[in-house]
Amino acid sequence: MQFVDQARIHVRAGKGGDGVVAFRREKYVPAGGPAGGNGGQGGSVILEATTDLQTLLDFRFSSHFHAADGERGGPKNMTGAQGKDLVIKVPCGTMAIAETEDGETLLGDLVEPGQHLVVAKGGKGGLGNRHFLSNQNRAPNYALPGLPGEECDLRLELKLLAEVGIVGLPNAGKSTLISVLSAARPKIADYPFTTLVPNLGVVPRPDRDGVVFADIPGLIEGASFGVGLGHEFLRHVERTRVLIHLIDATQEDPWAAYQTIQRELAAYGELLVHKPQIVALNKLDAVDESQIPHLMAAFPQPPLLISAAARQGLEALLHSTWALLEAVAA
Repeated sequence: MQFVDQARIHVRAGKGGDGVVAFRREKYVPAGGPAGGNGGQGGSVILEATTDLQTLLDFRFSSHFHAADGERGGPKNMTGAQGKDLVIKVPCGTMAIAETEDGETLLGDLVEPGQHLVVAKGGKGGLGNRHFLSNQNRAPNYALPGLPGEECDLRLELKLLAEVGIVGLPNAGKSTLISVLSAARPKIADYPFTTLVPNLGVVPRPDRDGVVFADIPGLIEGASFGVGLGHEFLRHVERTRVLIHLIDATQEDPWAAYQTIQRELAAYGELLVHKPQIVALNKLDAVDESQIPHLMAAFPQPPLLISAAARQGLEALLHSTWALLEAVAA
């Protein structure tokens, strides 16, 4: 499945219906008496979060959305029908950002299923001539037109809703780890950038609901400035509560690899580099045991030792993850 996490759309709410000029015919009532109804309210454009969608791909093929106009008022004081609202479904985790010449404005963040956000309000219906009846004007022969609905350009930005993000350089074993911890089945191969989209997996938690883990792909040196694939996916780290920083223990300098990712997180935003992290050296089954003390000594705090492929050390990793999630929630 193609993953699309940004899209631009144009939305326009419905125009309000026009008010009308009409008179009723009654004996002893000057000019029959005003009886023109008001126009109906224009329909609004509303975003609704849903779990049925995982990407913004649909908006690449349909980018203009227009709610229904309100109907014209009628005689006998009848108000025109309201225009039907247009409800646009978006994946949970979607942010709606209005783009104008003056800059960008965050309109809302749709996180929970069923959550609604009005992004363009329908125009108000025009007043019929009955509204202008007064002692000084017993037979008004004018009405007001309906007002146009709001219109704007929106940028939709999807950020994955995962509590735990797995970061690391390509080939650190992130996809393998999420595949053994959850039911996710990402593509796994022995070359860089195997993962081209973030993978989500639900990891069972003792006596509780499962926790969503996300494999964040494509982080390399310069990712925060658009190098490689990382710039596209660093935004997904923002939503996570805890990070698992996975490092390939078989590479020449694991400490340098750790520092590379830390620099990219810091360059993207202070919020990311200060997220609670668990550092884990992966692929320990392929490392000479005599080298392990040397590897651990390079880190200020001893990292966890695991092998996702051999399923070693995973229980300790999950125990540390649950404890850290509890600490963050406290």
